[in-house]
This record gives sequence, structure tokens and C-alpha cells, in this order.
Amino acid sequence: MDPSILRGLNDKIYERRKAAALELEKQVLSSDGARISNIIDQLCGMFAANNAMHTRNGGLIGLAATAIALGQDVAPFLPVIIPPVLQCFQDTESRVRYHACESLYNIAKVSKGEILTYFNEVFDALSKLSSDSEMSVKNGAELLDRLMKDIVADAAATYVSVYQDDDPSRTPQNAKAELHDASEDSPGKGDGQPGSSPIRPGDADRLTTHTLDKEHGDRRAFSLERFMPLLTERVYAISPYTRMHLVSWLIVLNTVPDLELVSYLPEFLDGLLKYLADTNGDVRGATENLLAEFRREIRHIATQQDKMLEADHKKRLEKRNSRTTSDSIPIEYNESAIDDDEGENGDVDDDNEWEGEGSGEWEPGQSTVVEYAAIMDIIVDHLSYPDNLVQTTAMDWILTFLEFAQTTVVAFTPRMVCAILPNLASLNRHIKLAATETNRRLIAVIQSLPLQGTPAVNNAASVQKDGQTVASVGSTLNTAGSSPQGGGKNDGGLSESPDRLAAPIADPLDSGSSPSAPGSTLRIKAGPPMPSSEPVTPATSDFPPVSKVRTRPQSPESQPITNSIALQLQAHNVRPTSPAEVAEVDDDPFDVHETVNMLILQFMSENPETRIAALEWLLMLHLKAPNKILSRDSGTFPALLKTLSDPSEDVVKHDLQLLAQISSSSEDSYFRSFMVNVLELFSTDRRLLETRGSLIIRQLCLHLNAEKIFRTLAEILEKDDDLEFASMMVVKLNMILITSPELSDFRRRLKNLDSKDGQMLFTSLYRSWCHNAVAAFALCLLAQAYEHASNVLQIFAELELTVPLLVQIDKLVMLIESPVFTNLRLQLLEPDKYPYLGKCLYGLLMILPQSSAFVSLRARLAVVNASGYTPPPSKPSYAQPTGGRSAVRKDVIQWQDLLSHFRAVQNRHERARRAAQASDQMANLHFTPSTTTTAPAAGLGKPGLPGLPAPRRKPQNTSRAGTDPGMPTRGASGLSPLNPKRVSSGAAAALVAAGGAVASMNGQGLGAMRAMSPPPVPPKKRFPQAPVRRL
Repeated sequence: MDPSILRGLNDKIYERRKAAALELEKQVLSSDGARISNIIDQLCGMFAANNAMHTRNGGLIGLAATAIALGQDVAPFLPVIIPPVLQCFQDTESRVRYHACESLYNIAKVSKGEILTYFNEVFDALSKLSSDSEMSVKNGAELLDRLMKDIVADAAATYVSVYQDDDPSRTPQNAKAELHDASEDSPGKGDGQPGSSPIRPGDADRLTTHTLDKEHGDRRAFSLERFMPLLTERVYAISPYTRMHLVSWLIVLNTVPDLELVSYLPEFLDGLLKYLADTNGDVRGATENLLAEFRREIRHIATQQDKMLEADHKKRLEKRNSRTTSDSIPIEYNESAIDDDEGENGDVDDDNEWEGEGSGEWEPGQSTVVEYAAIMDIIVDHLSYPDNLVQTTAMDWILTFLEFAQTTVVAFTPRMVCAILPNLASLNRHIKLAATETNRRLIAVIQSLPLQGTPAVNNAASVQKDGQTVASVGSTLNTAGSSPQGGGKNDGGLSESPDRLAAPIADPLDSGSSPSAPGSTLRIKAGPPMPSSEPVTPATSDFPPVSKVRTRPQSPESQPITNSIALQLQAHNVRPTSPAEVAEVDDDPFDVHETVNMLILQFMSENPETRIAALEWLLMLHLKAPNKILSRDSGTFPALLKTLSDPSEDVVKHDLQLLAQISSSSEDSYFRSFMVNVLELFSTDRRLLETRGSLIIRQLCLHLNAEKIFRTLAEILEKDDDLEFASMMVVKLNMILITSPELSDFRRRLKNLDSKDGQMLFTSLYRSWCHNAVAAFALCLLAQAYEHASNVLQIFAELELTVPLLVQIDKLVMLIESPVFTNLRLQLLEPDKYPYLGKCLYGLLMILPQSSAFVSLRARLAVVNASGYTPPPSKPSYAQPTGGRSAVRKDVIQWQDLLSHFRAVQNRHERARRAAQASDQMANLHFTPSTTTTAPAAGLGKPGLPGLPAPRRKPQNTSRAGTDPGMPTRGASGLSPLNPKRVSSGAAAALVAAGGAVASMNGQGLGAMRAMSPPPVPPKKRFPQAPVRRL
């Protein structure tokens, strides 16, 4: 360049540098190619590191002036001009960085589409300047960024560089040589032909990879394939300014339809989702809007591709039907013949259909490939991200994908359940609602999928002939996953609506096949390439393919089977083989066993909502596949048993429902094993037996056969060596049998001892009920075996009347006053028909101490006799059946054997009790007198043991001193005999004060009572003389 221009560019004053740049522009316009190359070399030399700041600024403005002078012919020189300008973007001087932005702005404005060849370098430099500390630099970078966005929006999809390597077979050395020759032979600027721009010698040494590595298939200057690696790296930036810059660029790129940015969504989705947790509100808002747009676009693509497939299917069906109308043969026969003809001639006729027809008017999204599996993999990873907005967005995406990519979503079930279920108890209302809806929809989709009986499909590809499957792993050929909502479809929209599934017309592509039904597999003929987990795009001349250079490999589950291979295999009636086909293929849409393991882990959650949801999942899965879920040998069964001790009652109910469901679908041996496990659990956890024993047994009776449960438990307990536990368990079962509403039918059958069924039922329970004397007596009362009950009561005199035994008798008296024994109380009015009933109750009264239960039972018996009721004389016709009934009992039920068994079992208990008392006394000798012993729980303590604290005496109520202490008169009999306040003074009150009485069911210190002492003799005048009874 002229020396004066060089001096002007090196001047410290900006105005003089600007004037020199204008002169340089004129000189370049009048120079040839060789001189222009020399001028550019001279300008590039001004960027040396040791040069002053104004010198570097002069070089920048000089390069901009040269580019302006060259205009569109600047393309061959861009490989030399761009690198030094971009290098100044990182200069330490803010003025240099600003002038670099200004210079590149002018260069880009002139070169327009050509600058897209260096888009990656420019984008990287701008992303770094977006967070620059100098405001002037940020403003300059923003202007350049805005210009680049305009250029990309206008030319990125179609612009082809006028200066590029047309022959990819040339070596870099040949390209450099040609560039050197062009710089010498260039006629100069001004001819207006592309490629005739002057090229200076030495440019070949500065060629970038873009000019040497261009592939022949895609000539466009801008390529998303080349841009994705850079974006993937930069998307994890931390600065909010850089993040905002990246989001703004993604918005621009997504507005260019032909670029199909959504196809590359898995490359940057992971980093983009993390932007939702940014502290900057603008970043969060922009990212949320961008992700919502991506989701809307994916839904639109799936809808368009589904419509296209339906239209193609309808067109093929109409063409097949039009052929059959020309023949006199029935349509069904013709359709089969057409399919056979297609099988013989390959797909020639099928290919002819595509030629020249197309599928109607082209719409955006029909040819877009969406990586559903890769996107879901990223979405599922963010379900557990520690941010509310990220989790909510991830669940929204899953809900969207469940509409059209159900097969892909279901494949991630094991990972989703362990992330969604904990959010069901989230304190955030939005997360809780989203998790609840996602969980509900996912369960509904899986319920519609067949988990058993589905033929296996090859992992890589499966191609069969004559109506068999053509599928790939994760593909959408299974129509059973349609959503109950009606709009749900499998991946790619290949699933059919319920109306189409029920259509009477068979698919002509299936040879002799019937219409598909829910739960079947959609069978189609090999056609165009079908990427798995994605909508199918037909290869037709109406849709000219846009070649893409894909650098990233496809995910293993989305490898499509090529059309040529499918056609060849179909023509030869051969299925493709692969290494994956050698091993046994699991045809389930998701890993069922892994899902069960993840659900079992949710039992450790501290939230009952999560545990309940996990049990509901297991219930659903077991209904779907009982042979695969929680089988007999499954290791998850102990976890379900342990859950019975869960503090939440709802969790226990769901757990029992699942256990009952498993038992009902298994053989009898498994049921018995289940009952044994339940008893072992009660035996090791006595607190669970006390707090949840009734609930567990009642729930099992609700879901299973109550008789089978009681028979099995009775059989196990009869042979149990732990006598104390057997007695406790029998007491619990007896209380459930008498009071549970779920066992009303069971009690009705037990009362009918005239039938063989009732006799067998009574006998099966009685032998184990003998572990507890009061329970055996109550069973006889419930079965109306009053004679045997009176015989059992006689054996009570041989037993040690301990406090637990008296407490049980007290409770039995209270039960006699309950509605369960209403029939028994009415039978007291028929002493001739039930002579042993009164004897049983009077015997019970004689055993009881004078307590509230004693007064209650005595009042009941006194009412019958004191009322003056005289039963009518029994007719002979009624007396004979009674005697016959007794005869039937004696012939079928061996009452004497049962009585002997009762005495033997009670003797065993007596010996065990005495041995335990002796061992306790020996143990107490090792303690000092100051040692205190904690009283056992009510009903479990042993009476008469040394070291037990004295019972706490309740002070007497003196406010009722004026109450008549005697038996209540008939006028005052309106009060319930269950009311303990009726016994307020007199002998009963003295007994309570002395500690020798037994309280009623509300339990007032009976567990800590000592052995009873003889009660004081009450004054005779306080009790009226009882009338003489006739038995």
C-alpha cells in the first residue's frame, strides 16, 4: 500500500486512521490480485503482539476497508482475513476488542452468506464477548451478533459458497497449488464471475478446514452438523450472559424450518434444561419458552407424520379395492391373491405406487427425524434434578411424549418410577400435581400393554414374511400401548385408533389376517426405511431428500433397518440373524424385573404417599404379569412382609391387598407358606401383633377366603411349640372371629352344627382354640355347643385362675352383652330347649369375682327369672328334632375326644407356666431387694411373682354415696349393664378398692394386679336375696 496510507493507519488519532482506510479502499479497487494479496499480507503484519494498540486498530480498519472494496469477491480472501480479526476478540485492550467487532461487522455485511463458512469461529468468539466486562465491547458484540442472526435466518438453509472445493478427491497439496496458480493467472477484479476473484500467493498455507473438508453431498455454507459439537461444549457455560446468548441463537436457528434443529435436540438438551435452574429470571423465562416451543414442534411433527401414514394406508387400500372390483371373485379372495402376488414379485408394484404420486401437499415436519429415545434419556435424568422448575418441565415432557411415543417412554419405566414416586409427597404444589398426573398416565399406558404372551422381537431388526413382524427395538409396531384417553399413539403414530382396530376390513398387506385387536402386534410389509422410535418418512420423489452429514452415531435402540435389506430378506423369505438373536429375547416393552426392584426400594421412603404408590404399581404389574411379578421364589416377598409393620395404616392395607393377590394366584402350598410367614412375623414382633394383628387378619379375610385363612392358621397353631404365642394368637383370632363384620357369614356357618360343613369347621378350629381356655369356651358359645361348653367350664376348676384368665373372662362377659350374642340372650328364654345355656352362664358367674362383669352377668340372668316369664310347654314335634340334633352331633363330633384334647393342652400350658414362674423366681434371687421390676403389659404378666409393684388404687367416688347399693330394680334397668358406674359402692366397690376385682373392657390397671385375695364378705342387707331358679 502507499506509504502515506500506512502512516495514516498507524496514527493514534481515530479520524486519521479512518481517512487512511478510505484511501486504502480506493487503492484496492484499482489493484490487481497480486497487489491485493500483498496489501492483505501487509495489514496482517500489523497484528503482531509487540505492536502498539493504535497499530492493531489500524490493521483492523484496514482489513475492513479491503473487504468493503472487494465486495462479494472477498470470498477467496476470507481464510486470510478472518483469523487475525477473530484473534483480536481476545485482546487485552478493550478498544482493540471493540474495533475487532466493528471490523468483522463490516466484513460480514459485505460477504453476507460467505461468512457462514466461518460461523463456528465467529459464534465462539461472540459467545465469549457476551460476558465481557466492558460495556462498549458488549454493545459492539451485540451489533455483530444481531447481524449474524439476520444472515443465518436469511441464508443458512440455502446458501452455497461460491468459493469452495468442488472436488473432494483433491489432496490439500493440489488445492494449494491450484490456489497459487489462480493468484498468478487471475485477470483481475471486475469481470463479475464467481471464482474469478484475485487470489494472492501464500493463501494456500492459510486455508482452513472448511475449504478442504467440504463434502460433496452438502454444499451449504452453514451446517448444523458442524455446529453441534461447538454448541454441545458451550451449552454448559455458567455465565448468565453467555447462557442468554446461546438461548437467543437457538431461538433463531429453530425459526429456520429447513435446518430442522429439533433433530439435534439431544445434543444440547441436557445443558439447556439446567438453564431452568439459573438464578437469572430472564434466562429461565427464555429457556422455558424455547423448551415449550420444542415440545410443541415435536407434537406437531408426530401429528403430521401420523396423518401422512394414515393417508398412505388409505390410498393403498383404495387402490387394492379398485383392483378387486374389476373381477368377479369375492373381495376377500382377491385381497389374499394380491398379497401372494406381491410376495412373488417383491415390492415392484409397491414401488410403482410411490412414483409420481407422493402423499399430497408437503407440510413442515413430515421428513423430520426426532430422536425420541435420546431425548427421553435426558429427560428422565432430570426428574431428580434439585430444582422445582427442572423437575416440573421434565414431567411435562414425559406427559407430552406419552401422547405419541408411548413405546419409547415405557422403556424408561424403571428409571422413571424411582424419580416420580418420591415427588408424589413433594411440598411444592406444582411438582406434586405434575408427579400425580404423570404417574397416573404412565400406569394407564402400561395397563394397556401386554406383558405376557407377546412374541419375541429381535433386538436389532426382525423381518418376516406372510403377515409377520417387521420391527426394530423401541419401534412402534405394537398397537397395544394406545392411551385410554384415545389420542395416545405409539412412537411415530403407527398405532391405530380403536375405530380402526375394530374395522371389519382386514389390512390387505396381511395375508389372510384378521383385523388387529388391542393387545396384538401391528403387522406391516417392509417398506421405506423406518427409524425406530420415530415417525416413518416415506422416500418419495415428492419429498427430495436433504442430505445431512451426521457425525454422531445413532443410539443402539434406534438403529433402523434399511429398505434394501428388508426387501432382499423378504424376497427370499429369510429372517435376518444377528448376535442379539442367539440369546433369549425379552419381549416385554420394559424391564419388568428392574421395575419391581426400583419399586421395592421405595418402601424405604419416609413418605407414606410414595410407599402407597409403589404398592399400587406392584398391584397393577402383578395383575398384568403374575408369573413375572413377585413369584413364589421372589426375594421381594420378605420386604412385603416387613411392610406390614409400617406406621401408616393405608400402607399396611395396600400391602395386605398385594400379598392377598399374590396368594390367590398361587397354589395352596404357597398360601400355607404365606400364613406361616405371617405367624412368624407376629411371633418375632409381639408389638405388631398387639397393634396391627386385628387389622392384618381382617384385611386378609376381606381379600381372601376367610375360612381358608382360619383353617390354615388353626392347623399351624395346633402344632406350634411356642405355647405362649399360640395362646396369644388364639385370643386374637377369637376376638376377630366374634367381632369382625367381615366374618358374619363365617359365624353363621359356624353356628349350624346340624350340617356336616358346620361340624367340620367347628372341629378344625376347636383343636387349636384349646390353647386358650376362654377362647375355646367362647367358640362353644358361638357354635351353640352349650353342653360341651358346660363340660369345658368344669375343667376351669382344675386350672389356676390367673389375672390374664380373669381378664379374658371379663371381656367375654362384655361380649355376651354385644349384638353378636343377641341370639344367645334370646335363647335364655327357652330353658327347656337350651338347658345347658343357663348352666354355662351361671358357671361363668361362679368363676368371676364380684366385679362389674359379675354384676352385669348376674343382672342379665336375674332379669330372665325375675320377670316372671314362663316358657310355654314344648310340643312333641319340637322336642324330637332337638334330640335328633344332639344325636347327630354325638355321632359326628367326638365330643369326649375334644374334651380330652382340651384338658391335655391346658395341662401343657400349666406345666409351662409353672416352669416359667420357677425360672423367674430363681432369677430374682440374683437381684438386690432395692431392684425394681417393671410390670408386664395387661394380659401378658404372670401373677404372684415377687418384685411386682403394688397396683395403683383408684380413689373411691364419694359423690354417689346415696345411691342404692343393691341390685338394680326393674324400673332402673334402663341403664346398660355394661356401664361400670352402676357399681359404685357396696361389696363391689370394696372389692375394687381392695385390688381383688377384675375391671371391664376399658381396663383399669388389671395388667399390674397381683393374685387375688379373698374378698371381704359384704353385708347381707345390701343385696336382695336372689330368687330360686329352676333349671
